[in-house]
Amino acid sequence: MAYIPPHKRHFEDGKRPVPAPSSLLPRFARNLNLGSTSNSTRRKDQHASQGGKIVYAKNSISRWWAVGLTDDGHFPTSVRLGPISCEPYESRRGEKPLTLVHDPPSGETSEVTESSSDRPWLSIPEKICLDFETSFQSVMNLMESQESEQVKPSFVARFGKIFFHKDSFTSLDEILKSSADHITPHNQVTKLFYTDVSDTYMEAIRDVVVPKIGFDFESEKEHYHVKIYDKHRPNETISSKCFVLNDGAGLELQKVQLNQVRHLVADISCLDKDLDLRLMLTTKRILTGLTDEEEHGIRELLKHAVLDPRVKGGLRWPPGKETFGDRFSVVGTGHTKFKSYRGHSMRLKMRDADRLDLRTSAGEVVKEVTLKMVGISKLVRDGMPETSFFKKMLQDNLKLIWDHFLSCKCSFS
Repeated sequence: MAYIPPHKRHFEDGKRPVPAPSSLLPRFARNLNLGSTSNSTRRKDQHASQGGKIVYAKNSISRWWAVGLTDDGHFPTSVRLGPISCEPYESRRGEKPLTLVHDPPSGETSEVTESSSDRPWLSIPEKICLDFETSFQSVMNLMESQESEQVKPSFVARFGKIFFHKDSFTSLDEILKSSADHITPHNQVTKLFYTDVSDTYMEAIRDVVVPKIGFDFESEKEHYHVKIYDKHRPNETISSKCFVLNDGAGLELQKVQLNQVRHLVADISCLDKDLDLRLMLTTKRILTGLTDEEEHGIRELLKHAVLDPRVKGGLRWPPGKETFGDRFSVVGTGHTKFKSYRGHSMRLKMRDADRLDLRTSAGEVVKEVTLKMVGISKLVRDGMPETSFFKKMLQDNLKLIWDHFLSCKCSFS
């Protein structure tokens, strides 16, 4: 039977499940919109009221800058702002996004050189250091204030392409002007970091880069994620991470956590590379003190989940079974398969993800590559953010990233 979204289902005897509040109905919250401080505050409030999956700490910091500018701080003449085809983005906004395109004339040497970029693996740690120290304190405050949650900090690098909203910028000068404010915690750069990479890039990382940098295969796993709205937690979303039962007939609960919290986001346009870079300090919040009612409600919803590879997100529910009582309701699903590889101070995750927001019936199928900097994450977890340690570890990690993770040709066209 074809999958019927919740808002189109019909129920007998007028027994329609209690829907999530109207505040859960707006658009699928996937994009990161870094506006002015006031706009950023509204953005955080909006995501919180939706129980959205993107949550920012109260004093979060968001930055954007470009690596490879000329010595006087301008874009090289070989860089332009141009439209790019991206079907998921276009279907949501009705227009092509803009991205920075580097296309030096044939036969000419690129203006973007190691000299002009000041060896980014050295300059980026200097640029981000003060923001990291501020965000570290935010993480410490969160860890100390939680009793029913296990807070796990993580410092990661993600790879993709930075998209600029067409209605916000029309020229390169406008982008630089919007990023010039280093006093407030948020650049006025409205953009999205698009993490879906090509099959070619994934294959190159797996078959060429991993053996070259000496990472060892760690594990291969498959998970299902069920996003649950709890009316007693209106500003958050419960995420249940599950395995498939041995008989393949249902789900086994592994852990329950709340929205990931972002404390620091640094998006970096890498002008002479194929991909851009995001550095991010986040915390996961694993619920360790579930009440009997919470655990019962979650397990009841998972018990009725039907594995179905034909539908977005990989899961569906019989009519009326996507809610439990008047408190819990399923608002999103996800199916992920990933392989992880381990290095000395980093862990590489290569993931295929299929996600669906049941509130809007909007979904996404993406391939993503993430480098978890476990050495730096441990510094944060142990409360030891010595600036010299952080800078040295980040320099080493960024040198490896610059040499191997940003130059594989991808199918952004």
